[in-house]
Amino acid sequence: MRLMRLGPAGGERPVAGTADGRTYDLSGLTPDIDPAFLAADGVRRAREALAAGRLPELPAGEVAGERVGAPVARPGAVLCIGQNYAAHARESGAEPPTEPILFHKSPNTVVGPRDTVLIPRGSRQTDWEVELTVVIGRRARYLAADDDPLAHVAGYALGNDVSERAFQLRTPGGQWGKGKSCETFNPLGPWLLTADEVPDPQALRLRSWVNGEPRQDSSTADMVFGVAEIIRHLSQYLVLEPGDLVNTGTPEGVALSGRFPYLRAGDVMEMEIDGLGRHRSECADA
Repeated sequence: MRLMRLGPAGGERPVAGTADGRTYDLSGLTPDIDPAFLAADGVRRAREALAAGRLPELPAGEVAGERVGAPVARPGAVLCIGQNYAAHARESGAEPPTEPILFHKSPNTVVGPRDTVLIPRGSRQTDWEVELTVVIGRRARYLAADDDPLAHVAGYALGNDVSERAFQLRTPGGQWGKGKSCETFNPLGPWLLTADEVPDPQALRLRSWVNGEPRQDSSTADMVFGVAEIIRHLSQYLVLEPGDLVNTGTPEGVALSGRFPYLRAGDVMEMEIDGLGRHRSECADA
């Protein structure tokens, strides 16, 4: 099942989609796809309502013209794992980490998969990063070795961890938050694919393009730390709540490598992950 939010920014309505392209209105079940919905076992309730035929189907023509919002409204936290692909760590000038590197993005960076990405004022090095995003569905706290971290996952989405490298790496002390939390710096979607539809999150191809030219092409199999290990590890240091997002890292092929120019106004980023859809984000000056 695909969970989506359609409509103008701030006025999206929740819908459920199926692999055959049909879309169903979730408004009678929940006002939004948000942390409260996920905490109240919303994925199961939506799946049961869909299977029972209790959700009204939306006409294809009505859906086609609507803006696609981020599939999760108002996430409580956006947690990110740095340098989680060995080749990307090396192109960044570092060796692969020995344990997950955690940083945060402001939740209000999250925008829809076709929304404009704004190049910050004073930016010289805005970069792209295609990533598998994990959406937490159940509270995770101090998970033990015999706990199943994936049981705490509501689903997965396609993310783009847009970054301003000068802000991130060249300000005093290295200010990752400054380089990661600029407005519009986390396009997400088009849908949240429920966890039951992703039998192995470590077997997904992820790719990116800039102005139609290939940039990244890898597999989540190449992660240094897999999704389950990341969730278990994070739960030892913080509490993961329903609706939290975990960006799991990006493969090699970013501008930071020195092989490609950084983004400018007018550039178009495209991202894709198997089963999770596609982004098309045009850049403009803030």
